[in-house]
Amino acid sequence: MDQSVLGYSLTALAISLPCLYLALTLLSPPPIITRPSEKTYRSRKSLKDPLSLPSLADAASIDLSVIIPAYNETARLPSMLETTLDHLNSTSIHQTRTYELIIIDDGSKDDTSALALKLAQQYINSDIRVVTLQKNLGKGGAVRHGMLHARGNRLLMVDADGASRFEDLELLWKKMDELGPKNEPTVVVGSRAHLVKTEAVVKRSVLRNILMYGLHTILRIVGVEHIRDTQCGFKLFSRRAAQQIFPAQHLATWIFDVELLLLAKQLGIPVAEVPVQWHEVAGSKLNVVKDSLQMLRDLLVLRANQLTGRWKVSP
Repeated sequence: MDQSVLGYSLTALAISLPCLYLALTLLSPPPIITRPSEKTYRSRKSLKDPLSLPSLADAASIDLSVIIPAYNETARLPSMLETTLDHLNSTSIHQTRTYELIIIDDGSKDDTSALALKLAQQYINSDIRVVTLQKNLGKGGAVRHGMLHARGNRLLMVDADGASRFEDLELLWKKMDELGPKNEPTVVVGSRAHLVKTEAVVKRSVLRNILMYGLHTILRIVGVEHIRDTQCGFKLFSRRAAQQIFPAQHLATWIFDVELLLLAKQLGIPVAEVPVQWHEVAGSKLNVVKDSLQMLRDLLVLRANQLTGRWKVSP
């Protein structure tokens, strides 16, 4: 009887494992494809004739690249650019740091690209590059695309809504100086964890806060419990860190931040968390219930692919 039960169990296992592997394959996102036009950019110096984008694999040629993913952001982008450039063009910063802004239009249905180019013509002392993706990839896909074509020695991803105070870049910059004084691979992430009991978070809907706490619980399970706020859209990467992390990124959806942090952990790249100021900005594209369910699915897919060795990364 015991041998019979064991035989049935082994048979069931033999059948279920291939089925689970097939399900994982079907649920996993396809490789991110870059179309020829997406390997080019436009700027105020080249409005009609796109120029070729550089590669992250090249040596850095400027101090900072600011990557701004944008999807239908005609309402929020102007004020965000104003505060960003006010800081970068301030006397103390402008004299010591060269920079570029890379706006990735993630297949917008409005005039985000046209507006970005119009704004680029207004800021004649700033290098603003506009890349238009033919198809909406998701925030993670847009950030990845910008990172893979940035020129900076340090690369900052920042949301187009202006929710994070851009001046807090200097807090991340200082921490990176401490963490990697010789340009070692390092990551410094902005954190809103200190705001949990403040008005900025309390004013959120009850549902959104419940889902936030649920997400944090799941993140502890998948292995990023060392970071209190994985989802803040204000993260600074050294070039050497970005060169290892972003080519290995698979997720293009909202939860891509977790994959980046897991990749850094697997690669042995140190990650520091720095408190930043943040405020809620109207116009979020996040559908709380739908996108939370998608985040959960993507987290499970991410961890399963890593555990089975389908998604590998090595230093």
